[in-house]
Amino acid sequence: MKVWGITGTNGKTTCTWIFAEFLNACPGRTCGYLTTVEVFDGKDRYYTGYTTPPLVQLKEIFAKMEANGCTDCVMEVSSHAIHQRRTGDTIFSGGAFTNLSEDHLDYHKTMEEYFRVKASFAKQIADEAPAPTADNGRKDFPPYAVCLDGENGHEMLAAVGSLPLNVIPVSCKAPKFCLNGLQLAGDYNRSNVLVAATLAEAAGVPHETIQQVIPTLRPRWGRLERVENPHVRATVYVDFAHTPDGLEKVLSAARGFTPSGARLWVVFGAGGDRDPMKRPLMGAACAKLADRLVVTSDNPRSEDPMKIIEAILAGVGEPDACVVEPDRAKAIRYALTNAAAGDVVIIAGKGHETTQEIKGVKHPFDDREVVRAFA
Repeated sequence: MKVWGITGTNGKTTCTWIFAEFLNACPGRTCGYLTTVEVFDGKDRYYTGYTTPPLVQLKEIFAKMEANGCTDCVMEVSSHAIHQRRTGDTIFSGGAFTNLSEDHLDYHKTMEEYFRVKASFAKQIADEAPAPTADNGRKDFPPYAVCLDGENGHEMLAAVGSLPLNVIPVSCKAPKFCLNGLQLAGDYNRSNVLVAATLAEAAGVPHETIQQVIPTLRPRWGRLERVENPHVRATVYVDFAHTPDGLEKVLSAARGFTPSGARLWVVFGAGGDRDPMKRPLMGAACAKLADRLVVTSDNPRSEDPMKIIEAILAGVGEPDACVVEPDRAKAIRYALTNAAAGDVVIIAGKGHETTQEIKGVKHPFDDREVVRAFA
């Protein structure tokens, strides 16, 4: 079974499942996947609680995939997993880098170290790959797609370009696939599709097969996922964006489909016990792009929700211009009540998650269900 790895700050989950879609459309290929949201082992779907599981659990999943006839596996590879060597002696057939922006600095401490760890994944692939059996230039090396559209893409391309890899730059500015008919909104999703498509073609999926799949892709797993409710006048989306860059991208995309004269709302918070430095940056990103801000709790964990909110408001600039409601369900209902017909509401930060962690207890909570229950 061939194993493929996707790393980056944002877009890993989307790229992973799209890559699997491309391979599963190819006769003779069956691709399992490991994502933040779920694992598909070729037969069953389940949640591990990890973006990248520990090595013992990872090997158990690989064994299930092989027993279920998977020819390929694509997985998200987090910076924590790279640094902790959770993938152990796994040999990757290739991989991809999506982007790198501020996140996880509570763990990595500096952006320089965060970048170094991400770059080391490409070196891991190169070091563990078997030697080429022929001399066809770099095409005999493992493919490694690098997105140039996101933050640190060009820097990553320079950092990994000298490795024994078939490094393939990817950009919406020079797309090698037609994206007409793509149902995933936003330039960042166009980049995600191109990264997955580029790696899939390098993995042996015919170009025409990839083109046939692209228009069939639909939003899922709380990634700019539309939630319908006849009692809500606005158009509502749930998204996992929980970093300054992620929020900026999803709100920029939403601004593109918000009707002229309508308002763009965002309901968001920041996680507790995680990278406090990004909180004011998240507030600034939302203040720059949204017309109405509702600041609330995400997963406060052991922290006081109001302390987290205060840090977010420091980046908003004009706290009086937004609404503060620490109770996330009430915050969502406030936006749904006050948003007018034609407005767009983005509920950001939790996406697919079905719990909210407060003081060590995970309470059942799903942004999508709060929207569906609104009356």
